[in-house]
Amino acid sequence: MTLPPDDHVHTEWSWDAPAGAMDRTCRRALALGLPAVAFTEHADLAPWTLPPGTDVPDSWRPLVTDGVLTPPPLDLEGYRRSLAECRERYPALRILSGVELDGPHRHADRAAALLREGRFARVLAAVHSAALDGGGHTEVSARHADLPSAQVVRTYLADTLELVEQFGDFEVLAHLDYPVRSWPGDAGPYDPGDFEEEYRHVLRALAASGRVLEFNTRVPLHGRVLVWWRQEGGRAVSFGSDAHDPAALAAGFRDAARTAEAAGFRPGPDPYAFWRRA
Repeated sequence: MTLPPDDHVHTEWSWDAPAGAMDRTCRRALALGLPAVAFTEHADLAPWTLPPGTDVPDSWRPLVTDGVLTPPPLDLEGYRRSLAECRERYPALRILSGVELDGPHRHADRAAALLREGRFARVLAAVHSAALDGGGHTEVSARHADLPSAQVVRTYLADTLELVEQFGDFEVLAHLDYPVRSWPGDAGPYDPGDFEEEYRHVLRALAASGRVLEFNTRVPLHGRVLVWWRQEGGRAVSFGSDAHDPAALAAGFRDAARTAEAAGFRPGPDPYAFWRRA
């Protein structure tokens, strides 16, 4: 099976990927036979209030003040320099510039300024942040501790719908099932069917906008969601490992490709392109 491009990869230029390494990721991409890789570094635009007692990784500690983590801006100069070096070193691999925006609909001016300056080939948008009752935001997984997990998912999908409807300057919607990564064991089995109406609402809006749904393999997207995507008019699928270190590049892509084919999406003659509905 020919693997699709990995269109969602992080390196040392993402603030939360200390094990990332652009050069080693390129070498692994060639070894795996990937046609292309997109380095979509984080641009998290909202500070996160950390729950009391949060075990903060050592690499995050300089970013935390009085219990609030403020992600740093993307170092565009260093990132571009690393891209240029890898493109020169690995001419057989197509290397795309990219960014993953967190909640750009809430920070439209900052997001637009970054996109103008970055001129990225691949722009992903996502929701990593959840609003707190008393104001501010925290990372989505933290809300499982103080809200029913079903409510966390529904709130997340409502936020994602706002993103799709209110911010137009992105191409790919990343990890639609992000809260599932932190689904608590005591909440019972996760079933996407419990949220079918909410999923379909987001997918319908995304399809109407002509944009692309990501099949993120960090926690593989459920096949039913891909079927709903096609039924709601979705025309294309992107594949992303969301790798934060070279070893995770293209993880689960063979199974993901089979799931996408079963849902009615196929690769075309261009190995670098998104998979399209059959």
